[in-house]
Amino acid sequence: MAFYFHGLPIGWVAIMLALLASMGGFIFGYDTGQISDILLMDDFLLRFATCSTPGDVSTCSFSTVREGLIVSLLSIGTLVGALLGAPIADMFGRRYAMSTECVVFTIGVIIQITSDHVWQQFAVGRFVSGLGVGALSAAVPMYQAETAPSQIRGTLTATYQLFITFGILVAYCISIGTRNISNSASWRIVVGVGVLWALILGIGILFMPESPRWLAAHDRMEEAQFSLARSRGIPKEEAKSHYIIVREVEEINASVQYEKQVRGGWIDCFRPQNKTLYRTLLGMSLQSLQQLTGANYFFYYGATVFKAVGLSDSFVTQIILGTVNFVCTFGGMYVLERFGRRRPLIIGGIWQSAWLFVFAAAGTAVDPTTHPGVGKLMIVAACMFIWGYAMTWAPGVWILIGETFPTRTRAKQGSLSTAANWIWNFLLAFFTPFISSAISYRYGFVFAACNLTGAVVVYFFLYESSNFSLESVNMMYTDPDCKPWTSREWAPPGYSSRQDLIDRTRAAEAHKPLASGALEEGRTEKSSAEGS
Repeated sequence: MAFYFHGLPIGWVAIMLALLASMGGFIFGYDTGQISDILLMDDFLLRFATCSTPGDVSTCSFSTVREGLIVSLLSIGTLVGALLGAPIADMFGRRYAMSTECVVFTIGVIIQITSDHVWQQFAVGRFVSGLGVGALSAAVPMYQAETAPSQIRGTLTATYQLFITFGILVAYCISIGTRNISNSASWRIVVGVGVLWALILGIGILFMPESPRWLAAHDRMEEAQFSLARSRGIPKEEAKSHYIIVREVEEINASVQYEKQVRGGWIDCFRPQNKTLYRTLLGMSLQSLQQLTGANYFFYYGATVFKAVGLSDSFVTQIILGTVNFVCTFGGMYVLERFGRRRPLIIGGIWQSAWLFVFAAAGTAVDPTTHPGVGKLMIVAACMFIWGYAMTWAPGVWILIGETFPTRTRAKQGSLSTAANWIWNFLLAFFTPFISSAISYRYGFVFAACNLTGAVVVYFFLYESSNFSLESVNMMYTDPDCKPWTSREWAPPGYSSRQDLIDRTRAAEAHKPLASGALEEGRTEKSSAEGS
């Protein structure tokens, strides 16, 4: 069963696999969002914080080190998990890898909810959960990019970020519903519900098609063909003769056959040939800069920040931020499909920087606890920042991680890039309490500068990869005549422009004649790579 987009068939299975795989993002977001509110819950404070008067929650508080470790050990786990995600996904396949990682996450949740008065056990549980979350963060965008039709690859891959924001919002909502429970159920319910999301992903993904590129790399071309047909909504009996499937299979097979001759290991991610090192560093830089936008400053410590601003109910403010984040990500899915990758990230970096300057300047100029108007301005600035982030950098970077790397090293480069994200996630989660206590809201100036840096990096180093197959993206990066700032005008050999490629594909789908060369993408990639 299929519908048509730009005149090309798209199967409902493609939509379902994107949504189901994105539960990995939901788990990521849910685990990120819950800790901000849990740290303020009375029972959690009484059990795990230091109380000068035992039993009196008003005298309980976390030391900077303890709070930093409880929050940031998740990030250490995700860092290790992200590095393990590539070999696991390459060995067992994308789907079975995700199911295994859901089991690991569930074990971590069980460790957390069985904690009684030992905060170290809770922190270790977050570390174990992080192993699963990190591996999923490497596997999910890769699986989506490899399986989704190129015409909607950006939108479907962006659902990963959409579900991250949805998970954050759901965590906030559940937390506000349980915060007044007087016993440990207030935080154990919030943590334990995470098992449900892991079950949905771990079981459901087994009913989806495997990545056709992974199947092809393991000499299972017929299965790869049927997998492509399912994602296109084309009946199995038509798969071997349908033009779209035949062309994509030829592209994938040409790429895989070449890459088998030069199969890549970890060290190959750092070789300069075919701009492999360039793309590894670019992916790691983009993931690092996504963390340095400052978004997680609000997601991890937002409740604490807005309580310091003088708000009577910082939980509600967290829900407002979470709602803005979730709703605006829908806009981001449209923006990145309509305007490509480069332009939104450049504009987004500038926009986010401007509002962080407002946030930091307002909080630095006067004391927001004694000037309610300033506190409200800071909330507005935070919402406007999240608005820009959710529509550009949040989904955009995850899309790029799925489509920037060549097949032979894609899993490993994706893991390295995601690991860079988690390294900065940990550093920010752990050191933010120390930095905030030292420079207060001037911290926002640091993030503002990082956002401007991100815009500059995108302009000078990122190629425009929208509307291309993954094989064509690889050709673009290896074309010596193509520069990042001119990449929007680049087209594969045999096509005059990107629009020409789209128009010819539509014509072929309508059974109109095709100019010669439309089937040459995979062959050209192979021959150009051999000549390099």
